[in-house]
Amino acid sequence: MTFVSYEFLAFLAVFVLVYYVLPGRFRWMVLLAGSLLFYLASGVKYFVFLLITCISVYGLALWIEQIHTAGTEEIKKQGLKGEEKKAFRAGIKKRQKGVLQLGLFVNLGILIVVKYTNFAIWNVNQWLHFFGREGELGFVTWALPLGISYYTLQALGYILDIYHGKYKAWRNPFQILLFLSFFPQVVQGPVSRFDKLKETLFANHPWSRQQVCRGMERMLWGFFKKLVVADRVAPVVMAIGQNPEELGGIYVLVGMLAYTLQLYGDFTGGIDIAIGCGELFGVELPENFDRPFSAESLAEYWRRWHMSLMQWFREYVFYPLAGSRFANRSRKIGEKVLGKKAASKLPMYIASLITWFLTGIWHGASWNFVIWGMVNGVILLASQEAAPLYRKFHKKYAFSNTPVYHRFMVLRTLMMVSAVQMFEYYASPLTAIRMFGDLIFVWDVGRLFDGSAALLGITLADCAVLLLSVPLFCMVGSIQGKEDVRLWMERKSGLVRFLVWFGLFLAVVILGVYGQGYDKQSFIYNQF
Repeated sequence: MTFVSYEFLAFLAVFVLVYYVLPGRFRWMVLLAGSLLFYLASGVKYFVFLLITCISVYGLALWIEQIHTAGTEEIKKQGLKGEEKKAFRAGIKKRQKGVLQLGLFVNLGILIVVKYTNFAIWNVNQWLHFFGREGELGFVTWALPLGISYYTLQALGYILDIYHGKYKAWRNPFQILLFLSFFPQVVQGPVSRFDKLKETLFANHPWSRQQVCRGMERMLWGFFKKLVVADRVAPVVMAIGQNPEELGGIYVLVGMLAYTLQLYGDFTGGIDIAIGCGELFGVELPENFDRPFSAESLAEYWRRWHMSLMQWFREYVFYPLAGSRFANRSRKIGEKVLGKKAASKLPMYIASLITWFLTGIWHGASWNFVIWGMVNGVILLASQEAAPLYRKFHKKYAFSNTPVYHRFMVLRTLMMVSAVQMFEYYASPLTAIRMFGDLIFVWDVGRLFDGSAALLGITLADCAVLLLSVPLFCMVGSIQGKEDVRLWMERKSGLVRFLVWFGLFLAVVILGVYGQGYDKQSFIYNQF
């Protein structure tokens, strides 16, 4: 049951009705029931993985807190002070860390086994072939449980926050289960933080016509981006990706930009639907995008794209790694070879590259995603090292502060992002590299008009819709940079609002690319 299916729309309508009919104290229970039903629709057997994650983080978080509470009482009871108190607290932290490590082992272990077993087997088989060994290991046939990459991150964030004492462990296990399984976000995010989401997830929200309308508007915009734009450009991306030999040269550029448009429409559209669904129930999910293609650098782009995931990796992976004993030991070893000044950057370098390696492998169990992550990491580190040169350049040349130059920087970042994303899509990293070569050395713009464009699988009408959608995205992004588009719309007359939203509805109904049950093309980020 995907977001773009008749079943989901019927399911959503029923649960919104039930949610507001029942008394307020039961409303979080309605969300839990709906979330469990939504999850069980993907396969009853996969619910076991979610249940193990819920039980483990719930119990271990309470255990971590109990160790702290008992230890604090013991300090008071014994009247410990000074070094004795410090040593006792170190013992408490050590026991808490052991429990935390158990939680990480269980939940990361589940994710690694179900998501990366076949990747590991494939790599072992490649080594066996390399050394001339006969035979190979067989692959497993299990499917990836719905949303496991997302709810695992949320679960780990929760238990890590308890370990660091950011808030108290939650006593209600069913509400922890709701936090992990809340159906709008379990499919493709955003990755929520427990302390922030609980404020609205468990609250007794009264009926609000304005709130429900705002949620429907957000969902409608998401459906437009997904069904009208992303699914319409998908055949172009598929045609170029499956036929790189014939559709090379200028078509590589077309494929790069088409995949960027598809990914933007698909992922941001899905997030708009998720956030809009939450708003129907009064639940505020975190924003995941902030006009990413207005960024003037790759670093700024990653602060604007998939923000909840980037914030998670920054807080729970990058910062702990940068301050870890391993990073500090590397710095001390590096001082003997590189000198003190250069070695001082080693912790940040190591933490960045490991973080981007993990970001890549989180996105997909293949070397394509690993290389994609590492390329992003290397470019970001290189840009950081070149920052002093950029500052000197901007100070020396006045034109670097003009609107034209800023637009050039935005376009440059767009092309950089689109190029790096080729490692995600093409069958192998070598294919992507070869396609880069075709783009550089076999430009040949005339191929767009020699009839080979027919292989792309879209019509002139499709092209017109796509070309019109890009300025629309730019216009909405420009407004969004100043205020929420829906608030901007609310200041317009009733007739203008009706024409805009009804026109968008008609565009989705008439121009949307549909298959049976509104399920023509699955969301790209569902696979993660």
